[in-house]
Amino acid sequence: MAAQYTKGIAGIFLDEAKILKAARKMRESGSNKFEAISSYPIHGMEEACGIKRSWIPYVTFVAGCVGLSAGLGLTYWTSAVNWAVNIGGKPFFSLPAFVPIMFELTILFAALSSVGALFYACKMPRIDPPIIDPDLSCHKFAIFVPHNDSIYDESKLTNLFKELGAVEVKKTEY
Repeated sequence: MAAQYTKGIAGIFLDEAKILKAARKMRESGSNKFEAISSYPIHGMEEACGIKRSWIPYVTFVAGCVGLSAGLGLTYWTSAVNWAVNIGGKPFFSLPAFVPIMFELTILFAALSSVGALFYACKMPRIDPPIIDPDLSCHKFAIFVPHNDSIYDESKLTNLFKELGAVEVKKTEY
């Protein structure tokens, strides 16, 4: 199955301040599908791009609650229902003894669901993704505008990227 990539135009930048300015300008110009590409997090990029709060913490919370309930249910069922053994007159269900198991299942469910949700949100793994510029993984930054964006016009975007300080503008697939 071949991957479907979006055609578009990318402006390559060398400075964090310039890419932040470019991201703000793209958002102000009405673009809502552009991508800011960086090899590391840049303070203020979320606000500049208009990125909303992630839904992944909600998935983590729900999965943690499911893990806690599963731990409680597992310990109750094994100690009080399935294998009820009276040891020294202690109750069949003793909550303090089962806290470590419930804690571990809470963490396990929350962590695995977070990783799964992150992979889903990032559409990972991408098999053989296109390479805009090999140096985007170390010291360069890019703004990518897909061809189906409302403001897509190659000549206008090329001029805009050059005005904003792009060292290179590439027509590419992403």
